[in-house]
Amino acid sequence: MDSIRITGGMPLSGTIAISGAKNAALPLMACGLLTDERLRLSNVAKLADIATMSQLLAQHGIEVTPENGRLALGGQITSTEAPYDIVRKMRASILVLGPLLARTGEARVSLPGGCAIGTRPVDLHLKGLEAMGAHIELENGYVHATAPRGLKGATVVFPFISVGATENLLMAASLADGQTVLKNAAREPEITDLAKCLIAMGAKIEGLETDTLTIEGVKSLHGAAHSILPDRIETGTYACAAAITGGDVFLENARAADLGAVLTSLAEAGVVITEAENGFRVTRANGLHGVDITTEPFPGFPTDMQAQFMALMTVAQGASLITENIFENRFMHVPELARMGARINIQGASAIVRGADHLTGAPVMATDLRASFSLVLAALAAQGETTISRVYHLDRGYEAVEQKLANCGAKVERVA
Repeated sequence: MDSIRITGGMPLSGTIAISGAKNAALPLMACGLLTDERLRLSNVAKLADIATMSQLLAQHGIEVTPENGRLALGGQITSTEAPYDIVRKMRASILVLGPLLARTGEARVSLPGGCAIGTRPVDLHLKGLEAMGAHIELENGYVHATAPRGLKGATVVFPFISVGATENLLMAASLADGQTVLKNAAREPEITDLAKCLIAMGAKIEGLETDTLTIEGVKSLHGAAHSILPDRIETGTYACAAAITGGDVFLENARAADLGAVLTSLAEAGVVITEAENGFRVTRANGLHGVDITTEPFPGFPTDMQAQFMALMTVAQGASLITENIFENRFMHVPELARMGARINIQGASAIVRGADHLTGAPVMATDLRASFSLVLAALAAQGETTISRVYHLDRGYEAVEQKLANCGAKVERVA
C-alpha cells in the first residue's frame, strides 16, 4: 500500500493547474445511460473514482473510452443491476439509479457501502422517485426500483438540501412524462454543470443556479460534447496549501465565483486572493488569523473543505471554531493532526482549534478523501518529515498530487 513522504517547511511557489471537478464528472458520466448516442466529456481528471464509475457503466453495457483528459461514452444498456462489489467503493454509484429507471423502467442498485438509509440522504433519492411513480423495494441490501409505464412528472420538495438526490432526480426527470419541479434543490456549481450537459443533450430545464428546477420531460436525449468545470474543492485545497506554507501560487483555470464562502474565510484569515483572467494568485499578507466557519450547502462553506481549513487553522494565531453541519463523523482527521502537534478539542459537532507555534512531522494515516489532504497540508507546514499512509483515499479525488506540489518546490515523494 502506497504512502506519501513529505519534508515540510518549504513555501510553495509556482503554478498549479486545476483539474476537472470530480464531483461534476461522476453524475455527468451517469448521463451516458440516458442516450444511445455518444456522450463526449472533456477536462476529465485521472482519478480512482473516475475509474470506478467507468467500471460500473461497463457493467451496464456503456463503453467508456479515455483519451488525453477526455472520455467518450456510448453503448446499449445490457444490465440494470449495479452490484455491491463495485458500488461499495464509491457512494456516487447511486447516481445510476435515476438514469437506469428512466431509460429502462427498472433498476437494481446496491446500497452504497456503509450507508444506513435514513441517516444519509439516499432516502431522498428513493422518495423522489416514488413521487414520480416508481415502485421501490429494499431487498438483500439492494434498491429494486420499477416503473413499467415510465416515470411521471411530479413536484418534489426536498426536506433538506441533497446534492446527490437533486442530481439523480434531475437526470430521471429529463426522460419523465410531463413536468417535474424540484424545490429546495441543491445549487452547487456541479448541479448547474450537470444541467448544462443535459440541456446540450436535448433536455428542457429551467431555473439553473436557483433552488427550484423545472424540467419538461422529453421522449429521448441525444449525444453531446461537454467540458467539465474546474474542481472548486481542489482549488480551495491548493489555496490552503499556498497559505499554510506562506507561499505564492497561481491557480490556473480556477474559478473564484465557484468557491463561495471559502474565499471569504480565507480573506478573513489573512490570505490574499488576486484574480486574473485564467485563475487567481494566492499569497499571504502577514500571519494567519483564526476564523470561525460552519459548513453549509452552497454558497455556504462546503463540508468538503472543512478538513483542509482546519489544517490551516492549526498554525493560525488565536482560536477557531469549526462546526460541521452536513455529515456526522467528519472529524476523524483530528487525532492524526494532534499527532503532529495540533491543538484541537471536539465538542459535539464543533471543534475548537487553538493555533500552535509549529507542527512537527510524524507518521499519520488518512481516514477519508478530504481528511487525507488535511494531513498533506499539515505536513507541508510541519518541521521535519511526515509519512502519510493509506493514500488511496487521496487518489480518489486529487490528480497528480506529488507532481503538482513538487513543481512548486515541495519536498514530496510517493513510497510504494
